[in-house]
Amino acid sequence: MTLRSLLIVLALVAPPIVRAQTILPSHFGSWSAGQFAQTVGMMPESKRILTESGLENIEGRLYSNGAASVTAAVYVFHDSSGAYEAYTYWLNAGDANAPVVRIGNILLVIVSPTTLSSADMAALSQQVSAKAGKIPPPPIPDYLPTRDRVAGSEKYALGPAAFYAALVKLDRPEYSAIASAVGFSSGAEAMFARYSNSRNDAVLLLLEYPTPQLAGLHWKHLEQALPPSAKSDGTSIERKGSMLAIVLAPSSRGYATRVRNSVNYETQVTWNEPTHTITDPPITTVLAKIIMATGAFMLVAIVFGIAFGGVRVLMKTFFPGKVFDRPEQMDVLQLGLSSKRINSRDFY
Repeated sequence: MTLRSLLIVLALVAPPIVRAQTILPSHFGSWSAGQFAQTVGMMPESKRILTESGLENIEGRLYSNGAASVTAAVYVFHDSSGAYEAYTYWLNAGDANAPVVRIGNILLVIVSPTTLSSADMAALSQQVSAKAGKIPPPPIPDYLPTRDRVAGSEKYALGPAAFYAALVKLDRPEYSAIASAVGFSSGAEAMFARYSNSRNDAVLLLLEYPTPQLAGLHWKHLEQALPPSAKSDGTSIERKGSMLAIVLAPSSRGYATRVRNSVNYETQVTWNEPTHTITDPPITTVLAKIIMATGAFMLVAIVFGIAFGGVRVLMKTFFPGKVFDRPEQMDVLQLGLSSKRINSRDFY
């Protein structure tokens, strides 16, 4: 199945269609825009996958440069992950240079790529990029090993539609039953790639989950969903943190182990990591500072005590009844048990 047969059919309409927000530019390089294109049909499989990918808008436009003409189309998705799913769906093994360019959440498709130079393609991509989302694609493709990987065999799936299509394209349709156990409703992401050399062949499937707990849960479900031939052909599941790695029907168990061990994925679990370095001084230094602070406090207390009491004694000695304890300002409560009046001077 070729890329052209998967594309949405574009039919040129005679009058230009005026649209509020257009993504394709009016001109790029030496090419000038003419008519808009209208979508008139879609293959059932393509429709299911584009819907699953979150397709929001399609825009096509005819460009001319003298007698030459080319049709460009943009497919706008909800996010970059959906755009990447549709992008890998359209790629075929050995077709890594297909005329499909992913720019953020937009796919740019050139129906007649042979008539565009690399400079013109770069100019068109740059103008489309200005209207694309800036969120980067999912990181799971970076986990795929590079050795022996067949260019264009990478397939990314956010749901069962793209998952089924990837298994068919990679010649592993017998594993379609595991799609229901993957857990796409739990936020799982799937990544396929074929690995081949002169003697070996295998298909690697990576499944990434939001948490290690979900990975462990679906690991058990996937083991039960594997076909009966899985044990005989060497298919097994290995878990690393939130990632499950499965080598589907490898040519040998040794090659499956080598491919699986080459996955570029590492996990790191941290338990209550401190946010700063402890810098407490030695206990001897702490005790010395406590003794010094206590001595200083006691010295200050003695000085203030002597100052307060000494001044009072001096004033009462040299100026009795003049500053402190003046009789006319002192009152003594009496019970009246005796007729003798208490003299306040008797207390001093």
